[in-house]
Amino acid sequence: MKKRNPFLSGNPIAPSAVKPGITARVLVDSAFLAYNGARLREACRLYVEKMLEPDVTVGLSISGALTPAGLGQSCIVPLIKSGMVDWIVSTGANLYHDTHFPLGKQVHAGSPFVDDRVLRKKQVVRIYDLFFSYDVLLETDRFYYELMFADEFQRTMGTAEFHCLVGKYLAAREKALGFHGTSLLVAAHEAGVPVYTSSPGDSSIGMNVAAAALNGSKCRIDPSIDVNETAAIVYHANRNGHSAVVILGGGSPKNFVLQTEPQIQEVLGLKDRGHTYFIQFTDARPDTGGLSGATPSEAVSWGKVDPDHLPDTVVCYADSTVSLPLFTAYALDAHKPRKPRRLYDARKTMLEALTKAALQRGRSKKR
Repeated sequence: MKKRNPFLSGNPIAPSAVKPGITARVLVDSAFLAYNGARLREACRLYVEKMLEPDVTVGLSISGALTPAGLGQSCIVPLIKSGMVDWIVSTGANLYHDTHFPLGKQVHAGSPFVDDRVLRKKQVVRIYDLFFSYDVLLETDRFYYELMFADEFQRTMGTAEFHCLVGKYLAAREKALGFHGTSLLVAAHEAGVPVYTSSPGDSSIGMNVAAAALNGSKCRIDPSIDVNETAAIVYHANRNGHSAVVILGGGSPKNFVLQTEPQIQEVLGLKDRGHTYFIQFTDARPDTGGLSGATPSEAVSWGKVDPDHLPDTVVCYADSTVSLPLFTAYALDAHKPRKPRRLYDARKTMLEALTKAALQRGRSKKR
């Protein structure tokens, strides 16, 4: 009997024809068979078959202008509401543009092929093929600037606490306007999902915090709180199950999600095994430095990813605006909602556990 060639053991490429009415889940499973289509299928299956298990804590990083494109409402909010995201790191810009919607401000479809000098004269702001009035910026700025003088904000805090408070006020605005499901900040506030910003000053939100400080606001953002809290989340996850990350794009949020393990192992000197599961959607390349330290195999060398679980990692080189809707539709169809972990409410307990372990490690080193 002829021995079977192991390289020819994969399923034959013989898909059924795509038919009217096909669901996203069936489409991905049946027609996404090679190249980055296959990587998207693998990411979908990894997410629903392993990452959404009850003992897995799922972190999500968000970069790129996703919320003004409506992906906050269409994809991220449903994932939060279904308990499929446990903590988030986002650019401040995504959270700033997320704020437009519960305030009743509109973003319009447009064209990238316009004269931006004309748009400037017409007081229209462009994000590639999205248009909105310059007044949208001014009114969103006004919301944040005035909020910085509310009593609850007159102290130093991390960005998770800051965004939770913002989410509370936005929820009230959303309710007053008769809206629902327009904002990831509102959804995260209601589900107890902590939302962090890796560079608090690098957005219009941070600019308004700074401007308010010139006029006497006592609101201060301490990034060290965020570094320790996110490390505590991952440390807790790996001692009570597994840690997983889903990375949309790259940039600072990508690094902030992944640096939790070097913070635990390298800086605090605690034993840990890295994130168990890893999915990234990106159009960057490792050879130009755009994915430096963030491909799964390279991340293993940093201790960011558990080397024993390298097969449980997927990088899909695809635009998040294309992949995220399919990924979300697949997950919501294939997996029932999970009970929210409400990690925001557990931040203090998790941080105390990390602090205790770090102090004990410090004492043992002195001996």
